[in-house]
Amino acid sequence: QLHVLESGGGLVQAGGSLRLSCAVSGRGFSQYGMAWFRQGPGKEREFVAGISWGGANIYYADSEKGRFTISRDNDKNTVTLQMNALKPEDTAKYYCAVHADRRAYSGSYYLPSEYDTWGPGTQVTVSS
Repeated sequence: QLHVLESGGGLVQAGGSLRLSCAVSGRGFSQYGMAWFRQGPGKEREFVAGISWGGANIYYADSEKGRFTISRDNDKNTVTLQMNALKPEDTAKYYCAVHADRRAYSGSYYLPSEYDTWGPGTQVTVSS
C-alpha cells in the first residue's frame, strides 16, 4: 500500500512561484500514474496536473497550461509541481493522488474517482 505526503505550500504574492513536492512511500510507485488536485473554499476538488507512470504522458488543466509543470522521479518516489505566475484564484489546498490502476493512465485521468490514495494536502495561498 502506498502512502502520500505533500509539502511546499505557503503564502506567496501574486506573480510569485512555489514548488510543491509529493513523497510516496511503499512499493510500486513507478507503476502508477500520479496527479495533483486542488480544492478551494466552497469549491469542488479539481484536477490540476497529471503524469503517467513512466512520465511519457503529461496532462494539465487548461488554466494551468504554461504556468505549472509536473514531473516525477521514480528513483526517489517523488512527484513535483512547479507553479509559476501564481494568481489569487490559485489559492486552495493542493492534494497529491495515486491512480487506482497499475500502468493505466489515460481517458478519465482528470476525475478524482480515478485515484484511490490521497495525501492530507498542503495549503497554497496567493495574495493580491
